[in-house]
Amino acid sequence: MGTDQRIIVVTGSTAGIGRATAVAFGRQGATVVLLARGEAGLAGAAADVERAGGRAMTIPVDMADHAAVQAAADRVEDELGPIDVWVNVAFTSVFSRFDQITPEEFKRVTEVSYLGYVYGTMAALSHMRPRDRGTLVQVGSALAYRGIPLQSAYCGAKHAIQGFNESLRTELMHEHSRIHTTMVQMPAVNTPQFSWVLSRLPRQAQPVPPIYQPEVAADAVLFAAAHPQRREYWVGGSTAATLIANAVVPGLLDRYLAKTGFSSQQAPDPKPADQPANLWEPADSERDFGTHGIFDARSTSRSHQLWGSQHHGAMVAAAGALLGVSITARILSRKGSR
Repeated sequence: MGTDQRIIVVTGSTAGIGRATAVAFGRQGATVVLLARGEAGLAGAAADVERAGGRAMTIPVDMADHAAVQAAADRVEDELGPIDVWVNVAFTSVFSRFDQITPEEFKRVTEVSYLGYVYGTMAALSHMRPRDRGTLVQVGSALAYRGIPLQSAYCGAKHAIQGFNESLRTELMHEHSRIHTTMVQMPAVNTPQFSWVLSRLPRQAQPVPPIYQPEVAADAVLFAAAHPQRREYWVGGSTAATLIANAVVPGLLDRYLAKTGFSSQQAPDPKPADQPANLWEPADSERDFGTHGIFDARSTSRSHQLWGSQHHGAMVAAAGALLGVSITARILSRKGSR
C-alpha cells in the first residue's frame, strides 16, 4: 500500500483509461475522486480504488454541465482539501458516417468530449490559481492529430482539445505559473466504450489494432502527472507511427484510411441488437462494465515505445555512449592499420 497524500480527480472514471488511472493512483495510496454519470460504474470503480489501497470519493456528474462540474470541484476542496492533479478522460462518441449523425448528436459529443475537458480545466484552475500549484493531464489520442472515418465527432473533439491545451499551456508559461498542463496521446485501447457507444455500423465496433490494455494508458497518465513539464506524451508504437506519417505524408494516409478505415474499425461479428448507447444516458447506471472491454484476447499489456518515451534521457545517453564507443573503435582500428 502506498502513502501518497495527494488528492486526484479523474473524470470519466468508471471504465477504460479513466478507471485504470484511478486504480493506479489508488495503488499509490492517493485519495481519488471519481467523476462520471453511471452509479453502478462509480460504485465498482470506488471499490477497485479502495482495494488497491487508496481512498475514493464518488460524485455523479455530467461533464457537459459546467455548473455541476464546478460544484464537484468546490465539494472536493471543501471536504477533502486542495486538488493536486486533475485528469480529464470523460468522453462519448458516435460510430457512424458523418451524414448519418444528427446535429443534436454531434453537439452532444462535442459538449461532453471537448467542452467537458474545458469545464473540468476551468473548475480545477479556479482552485489551483490562487495557490499557484497543480497539474492538469488531458487524455488525448492519436486522433487529436489524425482524423479517421466513422469518428468525425470524436476526432473533432480531440483536435479541439489539442489546440485548447496548447493555448492554455503557453498562457501558463507566459505567467511563469507553477501550474502545469500536459497531454497524453493514446493508441487504440481495449475499453468498454465499444460495447456501449452509439453505433450505426452493421458490425461490432472495435479499436483499430494494435490494441493496448487500459493499464498501459494509465501508466502513461501517472508518469505524465509526475513529469508534467513535457508538453505531451505519445503512447504506443502505432501512435508514434500515425503521427509521424501524418506529418510527412498526410495525403497518402488519407487514401490509406479511405481504403481500410471502415473495415478496420469493425469486428466480424454483427453488432448486438441489445447494445446500449451512452450518448444521452449512462450505460452503467445499473451494470458495472469494469475496466476492460471485450478484446482482452487481442490486447497487449506492454508498450516498448512508452518505456522509451518515459526514459528518453537514458536512451539518448545510451545512444551517445554507443556512438562514442563506435567512434573510438574506428579511431583505434585506423591507428592499428598504420
